[in-house]
Amino acid sequence: MKRLRLALLIVAAILLVVFFLVPSIVESRVNKVLKSPHSQPSAGAEELHKRLIVADLHADSLLWSRNLLKQSSRGHVDLPRLADGNVSIQAFTVVTTAPRKLNIYRNSDSTDLIRYIAMFEGWPPPTWSSPRQRALYQAARLHKFAADSKGMLVIIQSSMQLENFLATRQPGQVAGFLGSEGAQPLESNLANLDELYSAGFRMMAPTHFTDTAVAGSAAGMSKAGLTALGRDWVHAMEDHHMLIDLAHASPATLRDVTAMATRPLIVSHTGVKGTCNNPRNLSDDELRAVASTGGVVGIGLWDTATCGTDARATARAIRYAVNVIGVNHVALGSDFDGGITAPFDSSGWALLTDALLKEGFSEQDIHKIMGENVVRVLLEVFP
Repeated sequence: MKRLRLALLIVAAILLVVFFLVPSIVESRVNKVLKSPHSQPSAGAEELHKRLIVADLHADSLLWSRNLLKQSSRGHVDLPRLADGNVSIQAFTVVTTAPRKLNIYRNSDSTDLIRYIAMFEGWPPPTWSSPRQRALYQAARLHKFAADSKGMLVIIQSSMQLENFLATRQPGQVAGFLGSEGAQPLESNLANLDELYSAGFRMMAPTHFTDTAVAGSAAGMSKAGLTALGRDWVHAMEDHHMLIDLAHASPATLRDVTAMATRPLIVSHTGVKGTCNNPRNLSDDELRAVASTGGVVGIGLWDTATCGTDARATARAIRYAVNVIGVNHVALGSDFDGGITAPFDSSGWALLTDALLKEGFSEQDIHKIMGENVVRVLLEVFP
């Protein structure tokens, strides 16, 4: 009996280690920061940065088990670091499926890593097999953080709420809004869009790294465009006044959606082939197609997006995009906490402001790139 008790205690201890330590170890390995402790923006960049509206269109922070109200040494985003980076608006994008051996070329949906993250992090059992439940669970986490933040994290669901936030924003206060990285939470049923909308979602992409019932992914198997369901989805998204995000969309999907859209589109996080030529990034024609809708393209921070490892690489990609589509259509899309190594975390956005100054952008242009373009699109699209 004593041996059995001891064995059970050992098993329980191992399970505790698995459930509490493994997720943090995994995150520490996949969400890294390269910033040198000696990297500092210039005094002029610091002063300018304090006057900006900073808006980031993509962060996968809700996937991880951290308390986003407390500063952490892991990952890229939490409320204290957002405040330090003078971030006004942060898109919190939920990931609900991801394939094993994830790559930017070709992935099937036959495997699902998020199932294991959900299990190891102790998510409710319904999330273990349902992308819809995973999306709703992550949305509920964000709403709980906002409720516990004493007003410092505000969830934005309408243009009026955004206008009120910007008019009354306190130092360090952040507006968050929910997006879905891929249409997997629909589970092939457009009726589920109503439930997601009620949970606060105001942005959705048709695809992530795999094809969906809605459309083909740039990294999927088919490279196809919108399906019949996908065309209905575009109409439903516009009826709901939700942002359509074309990050990860195949070229065919991007062409199909931009041809149909009657509202501004976004690409929440990407690079440009002009400075970093790979299938994950946008061609000049794709940039123009998104801009023609009045939308914006969020330029990322990671090496696949920029072919670099510092803020100057992102600034060069922004310069290229601006030269192609104009300064009114370029924005920020970090991909923080999305399994990337970034040149800085969300406290370090002033480093990009400094890099944009060195790239020769005017203060007026930097105001637009760092956030004002996103504000314009949100106010136009949100209900």
